[in-house]
Amino acid sequence: MSMVGLVSMSEVYPRPSGPMGRSDLLKKAYQLVMKNKEKLARIITLENGKPYRESLGEVAFGSSYIEWYAEECRRVQGTVISSPSQSKRMMTIKQPIGVCALITPWNFPLTMVTRKACAALSVGCTVVLKPSEETPLTALTLAELFREAGLPEGVFNVVTCDRDGAADIGGTLCESPLVSLLSFTGSSAVGKILLNQASGTVKRCHMELGGNAPFIVMSSADLDDAVKGALDAKFRNTGQTCICPNRFLVQEDVHDEFVKRLNIAMEKQLVTGDGFAVGTTQGPLINAKAVDKVDDYVKDAVSKGAKLVRGGTRSSSGTKFYPSTVLTGVTLDMRCMHEEIFGPIIAIYRFKTEEEAIRIANATSYGLAGYAYTTDSKQQWRMAEALDFGIVGLNEGLVSTAESPHGGFKESGIGREGGIGIGLDDFLEVKYVCIGGL
Repeated sequence: MSMVGLVSMSEVYPRPSGPMGRSDLLKKAYQLVMKNKEKLARIITLENGKPYRESLGEVAFGSSYIEWYAEECRRVQGTVISSPSQSKRMMTIKQPIGVCALITPWNFPLTMVTRKACAALSVGCTVVLKPSEETPLTALTLAELFREAGLPEGVFNVVTCDRDGAADIGGTLCESPLVSLLSFTGSSAVGKILLNQASGTVKRCHMELGGNAPFIVMSSADLDDAVKGALDAKFRNTGQTCICPNRFLVQEDVHDEFVKRLNIAMEKQLVTGDGFAVGTTQGPLINAKAVDKVDDYVKDAVSKGAKLVRGGTRSSSGTKFYPSTVLTGVTLDMRCMHEEIFGPIIAIYRFKTEEEAIRIANATSYGLAGYAYTTDSKQQWRMAEALDFGIVGLNEGLVSTAESPHGGFKESGIGREGGIGIGLDDFLEVKYVCIGGL
């Protein structure tokens, strides 16, 4: 991939348009996306496999970032600094960082684009987007709608490739001096490679990387709420989300009842099948490699003594479906307790005390999301502060919104997306101006 001919921000996105002009443009793009929601949802289901109803939900969620940044960009402010000298006036101004390279994953092919691209566009940056090779059509359709909304040519650029070309494109974007920022969502392993490649130009990097989220059920929990939260958080996109629970830690005196209620709810509510079929809640995994990986986690756990409560037997050879699975008797030496599963497996570990749950939950290099269910208000505060994760859901399984910051601790990433003000920070440079001789 050659970066020669890449159009600079100032050439195609004249500053006189200002935040008001960019806000109006994004609002128009939001209206076009919502007008074409059925078309976009169909493309997402065809590419990604998630049920059509869930794809419609992604369009609504993803478009909320378009609307959010259309409003946030009008609130970017500098500051006036109290000067220590009467002959000087001091201030800061915020300016767009420049060309932003965005690399997005397949699991949310629309939302991951709007969350990044609209933040960049709203403050006047240009974008070079490399969507996942698994789901390029959603990104291309979205870019076309932005052009229809009036975005100038050269502002929202999409570069597609096959799997073999992904590393070359990523490396070029990281190493090019024309690119000022790299924003990546994906695995921690790939994120580390990109950070290393971007270091040569001291490029600003935003990373949302892997997760190993705990889901803690305390003895004081409302078990019906906990079961609902487990299904909401775990089985969205068939378990293929960075913030879905990976390790279920259930206090011993409610363990059996939680497993019982969970199994009943899964039997009633989860239906695996064609994403366009009425009633389907669980689609296929993204590819055959993902099916093999999930099946290996189950086999590893069972071989080490875990009990298979439901599921765990892969569908007929050649298909990409995997049944919703529950494992109990899970121990700390099993792979499912240390590695990101990214599939429809609930692996349950029985614990005794709050201190034990916190210790196990935090015993990971990841720190993206964590969940805890308890009706004890004092315990809620203790756990909210003790859990070492960038996102904590207390008695809530659906935590993501455009209004809240999204990002992780430790090896789960750098920076935040969304939220009031904070989601724009990576895309802005702060310039200090000192005027003397007054």
